[in-house]
Amino acid sequence: MSLHRKDTDSAFEGAGSKAGLEIWCIENLRLVPVPKSSHGKFYTGNAYIVLKTVLPKTGPAQHEIHYWLGNDTNKVDSAFASDKALELDAALGSCTVQYRELQGLETGKFLSYFKPCIIPVEGLYSSHQGHLNGETYKFSLLTCKGDHVVHIKEVPFSRSSLNHNDVFILDTASKIFLFSGCNSSIQERAKALEVVQYIKENNHGGKCEVATIEDGKFVGDSDVGEFWSLFGGFAPIPRDSPSSVQKQSDAPSVKLFWITTQGKLCQTGTDSLNKKILETDKCYMLDCGAEIFVWMGRQTLISERKTSISATEDFLRTQGRSTGTHLTFLTEGLESNIFRSYFDNWPQKVEPKLYEEGREKVAAIFKQQGYEVKELPEEDCEPFINCRGTLKVWRVNGDELSLLPVPEQTKFYSGDCYVVQFTYPGNERDENLFYAWIGRRSVMEDRRDAISHMNAIVDSTKGDPVLAQAVEDKEPVQFFLIFQTLIIFKGGMSKRYKKFIAEKGITDETYDGIKTALFRVQGTSPQNMQAIEVDLVSSSLNSSYCYILQTETFIFTWIGSLSSTRDHDLLDRMLELINPTLQPISVREGSEPDIFWNALGGKAEYPKAKEMKQCVEDPHLFTLNTTEGDFKVKEIYNFSQDDLTTEDVLVLDCHREIYVWIGCHSSVGSKQEALTLGLKFLEMDVLVEGLSLETPIYIVTEGHEPPFFTRFFEWDPSKANMHGNSFERKLAILKGKPHNLEVPTRNSWKAYSRETTPDGLRSKSVISNGLGRSGSPASSVSGSNSKSSTNQLFSSPTPIVRKLFSGSPHGSADESLVSAGSPAAEPRSLSQSAGFIQADGSGDCVNLLIYPYERLSVISSDPVAGIDVTKREAYLSDEDFQDKFGMTKRAFYELPKWRQNKLKMSLHLF
Repeated sequence: MSLHRKDTDSAFEGAGSKAGLEIWCIENLRLVPVPKSSHGKFYTGNAYIVLKTVLPKTGPAQHEIHYWLGNDTNKVDSAFASDKALELDAALGSCTVQYRELQGLETGKFLSYFKPCIIPVEGLYSSHQGHLNGETYKFSLLTCKGDHVVHIKEVPFSRSSLNHNDVFILDTASKIFLFSGCNSSIQERAKALEVVQYIKENNHGGKCEVATIEDGKFVGDSDVGEFWSLFGGFAPIPRDSPSSVQKQSDAPSVKLFWITTQGKLCQTGTDSLNKKILETDKCYMLDCGAEIFVWMGRQTLISERKTSISATEDFLRTQGRSTGTHLTFLTEGLESNIFRSYFDNWPQKVEPKLYEEGREKVAAIFKQQGYEVKELPEEDCEPFINCRGTLKVWRVNGDELSLLPVPEQTKFYSGDCYVVQFTYPGNERDENLFYAWIGRRSVMEDRRDAISHMNAIVDSTKGDPVLAQAVEDKEPVQFFLIFQTLIIFKGGMSKRYKKFIAEKGITDETYDGIKTALFRVQGTSPQNMQAIEVDLVSSSLNSSYCYILQTETFIFTWIGSLSSTRDHDLLDRMLELINPTLQPISVREGSEPDIFWNALGGKAEYPKAKEMKQCVEDPHLFTLNTTEGDFKVKEIYNFSQDDLTTEDVLVLDCHREIYVWIGCHSSVGSKQEALTLGLKFLEMDVLVEGLSLETPIYIVTEGHEPPFFTRFFEWDPSKANMHGNSFERKLAILKGKPHNLEVPTRNSWKAYSRETTPDGLRSKSVISNGLGRSGSPASSVSGSNSKSSTNQLFSSPTPIVRKLFSGSPHGSADESLVSAGSPAAEPRSLSQSAGFIQADGSGDCVNLLIYPYERLSVISSDPVAGIDVTKREAYLSDEDFQDKFGMTKRAFYELPKWRQNKLKMSLHLF
């Protein structure tokens, strides 16, 4: 429920309209905006409100509110901060998640906003001076705890403050000392070095010495002597007593309370939690031990929400609960993953995402006004790696592998398993990508052997290749992109599959080219298209797709009413690959003859609603900890490349696929072990997102990250090739030793499509779909050194600029097509080569560049870049066209589509 503008504090005007952080400090019971230059600087005597806004590519803005309370904050300011956080939530439409943050006990998410750390300042914030009155530089001893986000706490400057388990920073006027307890982890020491760098730059202007001291090592080093002299001389640090070691408590019992409008807590009388318990006009408290959630229904008033928060805080005080107990406030419909995980079978969130109908409506409006609007192509999938590599495919056949000949590499069977090796050119060397493809009807022995055989081939391969497991119907996009064209038939060729169906008395459905079969055609482009054989029944149809129905005597192409022109083009292409001999009978949905339905066993109901594209959310990064056989997962918020610490194993959850990243110094010894960890992660379903156990899993090794992994980071290739553990790497940077980091740049490949590959990558073989692959990288190819990020994909050659409105008064015909090929591919001058030709037979004139046949052929050794590959013939001159096709362009475009494609294939123009 939102507030009226008059009820909202003027300090919140415009809040949440831009991505990033907005911070307000409470000063004399009023909100004072904190300038960006002071973000991350918190005073112990104040309370703050922090708003984090994220603007996703699709959907509404996402907001999270944190109110931070310093140790010296008075109760009045604390209550005021709580109320103002609720007020801000209401002003933003009650669509935020709110967190209470206590000094020294902040959540990891909050700390991730202020990397590398927060170092609270004693005193009160003054908006007039912007700093603490009388603030002077002084010696300080700080403890640093945490490996990816670090909690900083100032402790008394005394020897007794030191211990063997933590990392300490001693900040003096002339030097900063880092003391590492012997039981502290490498990751904690490395993170503490980032804090040292922060203190050096902010407290010393970047000009002071840094010394590292190791616990228990006193060998006469001058820095060590100087450090201990500040404590009155060296003396052993006593061992921690057993009582000081915190024992891990058992899983707490979770209790749910209803909070009345008077602030009374009433425990619900059920042990099993279900979402139906939560009523939209009430507030509830979920007590999970170390964390407490307050759930507020959509129909509750702000006064009720304030009461529920006060009642929860009173509960913590009266129960004597730890000050470290985290409080999170949730509005109905915005429940966090952790909150939902405490309930049985919490329903998956289904957020209706509008299909791109707006674009169609705009086009319709322009058409009504007399403009001829050409349909814009849907976004294609970027390959991120050079897909003109070498492909090898093995079929699992019993306990052996059978290498498939090139013409059979793009034909899979659902009852079989395959091992795929794709070798593509990288910087300085070839890279290898392996897949174990698991057919949905394959037998268990073949599935196990596919993984085993893939691991054996990987072990014998030079370098450190990426490997992945993909199950039929769950393949990642990258898998389809390296095949370009893939046909998946029913049945299987494996000995074990044949034996299995014989023993079970199952009819062998293996496709033989003659049997009646129904294929669903799918994909996004000629470089990413598939034909999947589906059950021979009417219910297999879907209005969103196109289908091919083949019998012994005829072949139908069925065009769904919700399919696009792109789908129709893919249908024609796949038809030529499945059966180029029979002349197809094209039918549109709703006009099918009886013979069509008879072949499918009769007419039946099938899905007729538009298949909505699932909104792809931002990825999440997790650390995996398997200490003493215990499997623990911890999320890293606002992650960056620096969070890929070499001692760790991490999982990047991209929802449609996951990546298990193995650090060079991690305890994981094999990729098989990493694959097992990935499966365990899928079983846990940490985000409660309904992850399938068949979700594709990639195994990536540090230093060998492929571009389709690094695109999720702002990637610096030199960091991926640094040597030493995390602490040694950070120390080298801090000490100013860049020579340790000078390594060849890798993983900066442009996202080449097949038609924009540089001249150095010419085809050396032709596979069954007519598209060439190169055997090895050419020495002349070099990648871009620019960084990639989640917001900016790898650069690609300038595409053809197409005119949206043919005949539009806003542009001339000469502007309708511009080529951006490489210098080697420059055609004759525009005045000599360009002419008006019929590009599609529709009567629309499009000005195209003219190229010789030898460069337009799909088997050309010097192909043209940046053309429309679906209409190669359109770039021929009238004379060349007449010579090759034996007819004029107008006569050619009057032929049926299937006939056009057959002629183009015979001339290697398809």
